[in-house]
Amino acid sequence: MAEEALFEVPGSGPSRARQGGGSLADAEHASAPLAVRMRPRSLDELVGQSHLLAPGSPVRLLIEGDQPMSLLLWGPPGSGKTTIASILSRQTNRDFVELSAVTAGVKDVRAVIDAARRELGRGRETVLFVDEVHRFSKAQQDALLPGVENRWVTLVAATTENPFFSVISPLLSRSLLLRLEPLSDDDIRELVRRAVTDERGLAGAVTVAPDAENHLVRMAGGDARRALTYLEAGASAALAKGARELDLTTLETAVDRAAVRYDRDGDQHYDVTSALIKSIRGSDVDAALHYLARMIEAGEDPRFIARRLVILASEDVGMADPTALTVAVAAHQAAQFVGLPEAAINLAQAVIHLSLAPKSNAVVKAIGAALEDVRKGRIGPVPAHLRDAHYGGASRLGHGAGYQYAHDDPRGIVAQRYAPDAVAGRRYYEPTERGAERALAERLARIRKILAGEE
Repeated sequence: MAEEALFEVPGSGPSRARQGGGSLADAEHASAPLAVRMRPRSLDELVGQSHLLAPGSPVRLLIEGDQPMSLLLWGPPGSGKTTIASILSRQTNRDFVELSAVTAGVKDVRAVIDAARRELGRGRETVLFVDEVHRFSKAQQDALLPGVENRWVTLVAATTENPFFSVISPLLSRSLLLRLEPLSDDDIRELVRRAVTDERGLAGAVTVAPDAENHLVRMAGGDARRALTYLEAGASAALAKGARELDLTTLETAVDRAAVRYDRDGDQHYDVTSALIKSIRGSDVDAALHYLARMIEAGEDPRFIARRLVILASEDVGMADPTALTVAVAAHQAAQFVGLPEAAINLAQAVIHLSLAPKSNAVVKAIGAALEDVRKGRIGPVPAHLRDAHYGGASRLGHGAGYQYAHDDPRGIVAQRYAPDAVAGRRYYEPTERGAERALAERLARIRKILAGEE
């Protein structure tokens, strides 16, 4: 994410930039990355996101109309979030202050807002850009609220994570949420061609062979920064060997395995994780192994993958295959003990086992129903015969009186009440007819009859 936050805030003109722990200023120079040098300088240069750039749109009103409006920009890496902030810093008539959620704390946030209030008293407004706002703690996000609510600052916050999970509700309600989409293949192709010819880019030092260009577009996956980073690596490799054309072989050699990786801090992290879980739930072992491989190649922590499998073992397999949880927990322990790359084998074994296991969500439905009753106040006192009778005076209170010891019955089950009156007769666990739950269903039916005194 560091490269996304690199661009120049000019020292001349009406906007005076102040830094608050980020890296937006003084980045545009001859040795800056290609993705930085080619950052659009106006909305007209911006590629993609046409749904946000129509006349009268919030982005245009904020930048071209200089209107106060707090924005929350949500989108995958390389979709233009920081570029919009960059354009804002060049064209707005307000002070521009940047905070990076990676380095700034509550003290920094409050200092910026206090300074903005002072500037407002002098007739100058302030735009506060917060990169990776999802990394802010609740306390840090709370510190932003007074400034946003009272419009002491115009907040422009960027996030790659779903803000409904990572941004506090009061901040969401006071900001206009704009969703940025991954760039299309045509958008990426336009950016690559522009970078090849533009004086700020490669200035025609190399050309790109059609198959190499197609490969760049494919590898970019809708991420402009990734496309330009790979183009720069390939062009450097071509020039180093005296070639004037970047061919496919040179590009493939220059770009390592990162080409097939996704940004594990972005939306794809959640999308691929979701696809893994849903493929296992759907019993498609081959698709599940594909997504597992993508996660491993992306550099995911194997313990994170294993934790998801442990949850799935109870949530989606449950008692249909009671060994599923054992296998998943063993895979988690193996991932911690062995580590990558060997732990990939352990994780694959667990994925295969869980994919092929019979499926049941009866466990999660059972605890969900029980929790719902408790939250609705259906609790009631514990029946007297079940209460603790191991302390002095308990018998005088009637605790334990009439309790029947299950092991004294040949069946190991006796007919007596266990649930409090408020939920008497409630049935939470309803096994399916799949896998081991078929036999459990038969046993449970008999147990319930015995408990009710019907057998």
